[in-house]
Amino acid sequence: MVQYLRANTYQPSIREIGERFGIKSTKTVSEHLQALADKGFLERDPSRSRGVKILGVDLSAQTVSVPCFRAVPETRAQIRTDEAELHVSVDLQMGGEKGCFMVRAGARDLAVLGVVEGDFVLVAPADVDDLGDGQIVAARIGTDSVFHRFTRNGKGVYLESLAPGGGQTLVENTSDITLLGRVTAFYRRMDEAAAVNLTQH
Repeated sequence: MVQYLRANTYQPSIREIGERFGIKSTKTVSEHLQALADKGFLERDPSRSRGVKILGVDLSAQTVSVPCFRAVPETRAQIRTDEAELHVSVDLQMGGEKGCFMVRAGARDLAVLGVVEGDFVLVAPADVDDLGDGQIVAARIGTDSVFHRFTRNGKGVYLESLAPGGGQTLVENTSDITLLGRVTAFYRRMDEAAAVNLTQH
């Protein structure tokens, strides 16, 4: 319900809640909601179709819930929020674009930028035509590397792998690129990074 509210700015209906959890009976959904209300997690207004208020949760309009995955999906079509490992609340200005997602960085993914294993990498949807030189993208072009620095040239575009020792690939036909999005930020829990040895790159 929190995820739905943050994505749509209004609460799900009883029918939508049922569809999300595979419950066909709206009466059964209503009984579950009433049980949560009886325990003090919700307030209900039976006169409204979306008359459920969540209690004790920060639902600031300045944040948005972004799905986070353990690995970068193969394609944008495979970015399913219900299959996310978790959801992370980020400032609306950072992750407000529809279709944003996060992924946990691997040890080699963005090492040349100082991103370490376990950091949260934020990816926003993008089209090749909208990308500027030097931007970092999550893209698949038949290589093991997913994160690249994007630059254009007269023949097409170059994708430079950001994994240590990664090379540069010339892509003449941009339709060959499976673009997942543009990397806009990364987040790190500093209490878990105390032992990380950061070196200049």
